Amino acid sequence: MALPVAFFAVFFAWPVVSIVDRGLRPGGDWRFGRIGETLSRPDILDVLGFTAWQALASTGLTLLVALPGAYVFARFDFPGKSVLRAVVTVPFVLPTVLVGTAFLALVGRNGLTDELWGLRLDTGVWAILLAHVFFNYAVVVRTVGGLWAQLDPRQEEAARVLGASRLTAWRTVTLPALVPAVSAAALMVFLFTFTSFGVVQILGGDAYTTLEAEIYRQTARLLDLPTAAVLTLVQFAAVGTILGLHAWTVRRRETALRLVPPERTARRPRGAGQWALLGGVLLSVALLILLPLGVLVERSFAGPGGYGLGYYRALGSLDESGTFLVPPLEAIGNSLRYALAATAIAVVIGGLAAAALTRRAGRLVRGFDALLMLPLGVSAVTVGFGFLITLDEPPLDLRASWILVPLAQALVGVPFVVRTMLPVLRAVDERLREAAAVLGASPWRAWREVDLPLVRRALLVAAGFAFAVSLGEFGATVFIARPDSPTLPVAVARLLGRPGELNYGQAMALSTILMVVCAVSLLLLERLRTDRTSGEF
Repeated sequence: MALPVAFFAVFFAWPVVSIVDRGLRPGGDWRFGRIGETLSRPDILDVLGFTAWQALASTGLTLLVALPGAYVFARFDFPGKSVLRAVVTVPFVLPTVLVGTAFLALVGRNGLTDELWGLRLDTGVWAILLAHVFFNYAVVVRTVGGLWAQLDPRQEEAARVLGASRLTAWRTVTLPALVPAVSAAALMVFLFTFTSFGVVQILGGDAYTTLEAEIYRQTARLLDLPTAAVLTLVQFAAVGTILGLHAWTVRRRETALRLVPPERTARRPRGAGQWALLGGVLLSVALLILLPLGVLVERSFAGPGGYGLGYYRALGSLDESGTFLVPPLEAIGNSLRYALAATAIAVVIGGLAAAALTRRAGRLVRGFDALLMLPLGVSAVTVGFGFLITLDEPPLDLRASWILVPLAQALVGVPFVVRTMLPVLRAVDERLREAAAVLGASPWRAWREVDLPLVRRALLVAAGFAFAVSLGEFGATVFIARPDSPTLPVAVARLLGRPGELNYGQAMALSTILMVVCAVSLLLLERLRTDRTSGEF
């Protein structure tokens, strides 16, 4: 636990505490009365209520839509499966501002639904909920499907042989084994929607505001750091409570599972019902995932004089306004370098943390399980400002160093590594490790011979998740990325923030490039995972 604890203490706790300290102790005197004053304001109470409600509604809707997809990807084998798995993960790495813009083009004024049926959804909360499902679909599919694909189906078949119906066998055998993964997926979706910012800014307007959006407004627009500090504490307390309850409920349901290679569980659909389920999942992916992405691609080619590559060519040159110190196209290389470094950091820190949590060594370790998820629930705006305030003097003067961006991105990637690896690590039968030790294997060799073959798939999935979230991280990166080294999300936001058709078209072009880079990276990961896991069990 030493390295993960030190990493989170320096690069998460210290920056957040510094921001809160400056907000509640201006001039050196604590002003705790600001907490009661802020929380008694009617406008703040409305923000808190809407934040909780939309997070719960978004989580429930995401599980309802994505769990059938998790089953299909885990148990069915069909042409183009690996490509489609990569495609459904692409939305998760898109900047949330861009996700909101895509849905505005679909369901807003003069959008696709408005032109075809005269239907607009941007005047209510449905556009926000659908955008959250679009963004978090891959979380459920990969987190739940990753474990579901490795559950031995013969356990459920044995229950059927003993007289249980198909539903009873699934409810008593498979469902309890999936509860930790479903809980972890629901937790991540809730945290992301609880701290939703870009989507709400675009689709909510002045009618709907979340806690994250309010922190940004109080900090960047009103320069009211005390109010922002109070809201950060509220967010921190709410997320900490949720994580504590989650850790307690999951531990009560953990059992040793019989895991097999996913190649042994996936098969072609059988019967009309399974083919109908596959068709329904493919249709939902087409409407919910592919259609918004298609809108972005179409607009990247739709120039003033018709379809062409004009916006893409413009990315390779500087404009006259001085918005960029380098051509926007250089953001591609920057994003890839930062994401690779952040992935390496997240895998090391998250892997060590998951291994420590597997040992269940007392309350300290169990509490650390919940603390690891806090970066997903604390305002990225707070973390970004905190980096600038704290990491500005020796021995940690990192403001001019390129490593600052990967460190911030790794904070978001570590929870995904932990939550992806932990259910599989805890499902490994302890008797296998004990048998290896009895046969003379050292702890390191026992881990290499017993745990690693079973965990390798989860490790690759975790690395893919960390890489994906690093590519799309925006909230903290926008404050610490150097002007001459912008990432793709930062470059897109700069272009969207400037008026003019050329800037908007270039933003769509950069977004399309980001989608392609993510899809290719995830497809390569799928190939690597399949090649390395086949024939090893």
